[in-house]
Amino acid sequence: MKKVLFTILTLAMLVPGTKLSAQGKYGADSAECIKYLSYYSEYYKQKNYDEALPNWRKAYSLCPPQASQNLFIHGATLLKRAISKTRDAQQQKAIVDSLLHLYDQRVQYYPKNAETALNNKGLDMSNYVKNDPQRLYNTYTEIISTLKENTKPSIFVFNLNAAIELYQKGSLTEEDILNIYQTSVEYLNGATPDKADEKEQLEKVKTDVASLLASSGAASCENLISLFTPRYEASPEDITVVSNIVKMMGSVEGCTSNDLYLNAATSLHKLNPSYTSAYALYKLNSSRGNFDEAVAYMNEAIASSETDDVQDADYYYELAVFCYKSSKAAQAFDHARKAAELNPSIAGKAYLLIGTIWGSAGCGGDEIARRAPYWVAVDYLQKAREADESLAEEANRLISSYRAYFPQTAEAFMYDLTDGNSYTVNCNGLRATTTVRTQK
Repeated sequence: MKKVLFTILTLAMLVPGTKLSAQGKYGADSAECIKYLSYYSEYYKQKNYDEALPNWRKAYSLCPPQASQNLFIHGATLLKRAISKTRDAQQQKAIVDSLLHLYDQRVQYYPKNAETALNNKGLDMSNYVKNDPQRLYNTYTEIISTLKENTKPSIFVFNLNAAIELYQKGSLTEEDILNIYQTSVEYLNGATPDKADEKEQLEKVKTDVASLLASSGAASCENLISLFTPRYEASPEDITVVSNIVKMMGSVEGCTSNDLYLNAATSLHKLNPSYTSAYALYKLNSSRGNFDEAVAYMNEAIASSETDDVQDADYYYELAVFCYKSSKAAQAFDHARKAAELNPSIAGKAYLLIGTIWGSAGCGGDEIARRAPYWVAVDYLQKAREADESLAEEANRLISSYRAYFPQTAEAFMYDLTDGNSYTVNCNGLRATTTVRTQK
């Protein structure tokens, strides 16, 4: 150690401009400054941090900030180790304050490295400062204001989280939270990481800040529409933008029936199509009465290679119900028939629906033409009862109701028809061959 100290002292005297005086790099007591710099540095290199710490403290107290940037770099490591080893809360808080002050000093005296120092300060605050959201929020806001898009992505999460705590305590408003979120997204979108893992982390943070806003209670549907409408209009093909809109608005009750949500969901499906997104768009459009669009998206979901026969059958049945309620009898019949073909386990309810479709067909024409659909309805209701015994009661109720509309024997005779004759029904796009039955 003495040899090292002698070497440093010699160099200090030989380097031009280096004086052992208040005017020199090492301050008024340069010999002591250099000595303790040497002591702590040697221990630090040996990873003997317990011995390095008191010598570093001495060097830090003696040396001016310009003596060595390592005073701040190594000091941060030594203080963090001291924090982890200290059990006394008051003492630990004092060391944390010293650590944060160390970062501020480095920013002041080594501005070229301010980005690193401020980012490290933000990360360490998240680890060491607890139960003080105001302090966290103030510091994170200052860091973000200084570094902008060069801020470590996770600091945006910490900042928004602290802000939400303050909002829940009444210290910040909904508008404050939305502005903080908007600023965060702008800077995150401006970040340009080079490494793959950094890019992945950036995308995760974008999702995290969106999730925080959605769960904060500050994001009313009206606020979200105001916030996201210009953003969607500016970037309707940006998958990050549209997916965040869909996710956030979908998490707020009653916020999926507006044009912005529908437009964003449609854009997201175009950018990243799947059977689930096609089905979601079916639901959105069917709830709005957009018949053609709803049917098109459901057919797209069914056509997907990702679905199997069971899933397709469920989709066909749901589509059949939608078509029936939309007074599209022929389409409803066709979809219900396909559902029964693809999955026998739901054939019973599909036949019950077809029977109901025929029973409410409301056909025109002569007396027999108007009554013939009830024959077909009963045919399918009997099939429903046979396919699923649990539907027997409902099927029998409908059969009894429809039989009341069968023609009288005399009426059928007037059209040269008797029980058991074959009869083909054509009505509103529906067609079926059935058997003549009359009321006895």
